Amino acid sequence: MRTEDILTTLRMVQEENLDVRTVTLGISLLDCCDPDIGRLCRKIALKITRKAGSLVRVCDEISGRYGIPIVNKRLAVTPASGLVAGGSEEALFQVARALDRSVQEVGVDLVGGFTALVQKGMTPTEEALIRAIPRSLSETERVCASVNVASTAAGINVDAINLVARQVLELARRTADHDGFGAAKLMVFANIPEDNPFMSGAYLGYGEPDCVVNIGVSGPGVVKRAVERLREQEPDADLGEMADQIKRTSFRVTRVGELIGREVAARLGVEFGIVDLSLAPTPRVGDSVGEVLEAMGVSRIGAPGSTAAVALFASSSVGGLSGAFVPVSEDRALAEAVRRGDLTLEKLEAITSICSVGLDMIPIPGDTDPETIAALIADEMSIGVINRKTTSVRIIPVPGKAAGETAVFGGLFGQSTIMPVRGVGGAAEFVRHGGRIPAPLQSLNN
Repeated sequence: MRTEDILTTLRMVQEENLDVRTVTLGISLLDCCDPDIGRLCRKIALKITRKAGSLVRVCDEISGRYGIPIVNKRLAVTPASGLVAGGSEEALFQVARALDRSVQEVGVDLVGGFTALVQKGMTPTEEALIRAIPRSLSETERVCASVNVASTAAGINVDAINLVARQVLELARRTADHDGFGAAKLMVFANIPEDNPFMSGAYLGYGEPDCVVNIGVSGPGVVKRAVERLREQEPDADLGEMADQIKRTSFRVTRVGELIGREVAARLGVEFGIVDLSLAPTPRVGDSVGEVLEAMGVSRIGAPGSTAAVALFASSSVGGLSGAFVPVSEDRALAEAVRRGDLTLEKLEAITSICSVGLDMIPIPGDTDPETIAALIADEMSIGVINRKTTSVRIIPVPGKAAGETAVFGGLFGQSTIMPVRGVGGAAEFVRHGGRIPAPLQSLNN
């Protein structure tokens, strides 16, 4: 590496909040399958301990060696719905508990893979898993769930969306003492990727290796400073030059992630997978996607032009999601824009059609009906299906609170003003029809 590259990387780490947001170890649990739930859970615990027992220690040693913070260590496993053939809600809850105990034992922050893939239909086990989500996520600490209800090839499973919407409300109700935070551990997807390292949507797809390291590198602060420096040095720089600056900065960030990922994989004796270059913010000042928009010249986030500005984040996909996250409560500038009323649910939906992941970490009134939640999910799934991209929904109905009040989740999850949902109930009759919205004609390309 050239001296200039080393110094640039040091500055990004020390001054611009660059970090490896997550090292996610994917572990296939297919060889743990067993008709006896007790034996299945014991096999899960043994494999996780064997494969991930040294993950935290290795990550800490490598972080210390290179001086690059590794914020989270996580696991992604085979979809639980594929491990329990003909399983009941109780059996799936036992699997969730086994996952939770196992990751706590190895010191990992979160585990994803309490997952159902139901874009074209639901098996009895997948339906049982979805119904088990409220209990499983409210009575465990580190288990995250995801449900893929749509794809460009299969269309949109509205029956699954209606079922999931009711579980979102029940999960929020069960965690009412924390402003419905349990719903933050559930993501609903269109075109879910098999190698996503970020929670809550991480799982290990059936086409992935038995054990693989996937990296999530995030640096909104790095991109912000790159844009600011460009504007300081070249006040007349146009949007094309800004996009080029962002692309070159993203390349440097990717190299940092690949360095860490290959080192961790080598130390663990497993395969290295991908680097996910998603811009994932935190509530810290200077580590915000919203602040990047402000640096570009969007003084009021949510104003006309905001969607076009987000389009500058688009880059060639490295792996996972590789888009710009817009998690409202986790981003200080976005949360402030919501408080002012500049950033609305409708504008966020428009932004997600460009390159961000979806409607993410959005608190809504706790009395929102399940049909309206289902309609919100269906709208976002439609964007993903038609545009052949990944989209997701992670909305949090806050029990006992209304629009304009504040939901507080704490830590990296932040806080936000509760967003109003306009036209509540206006599409209830539509979503109650159920069934499946067919795939678009472009799915013939698959």
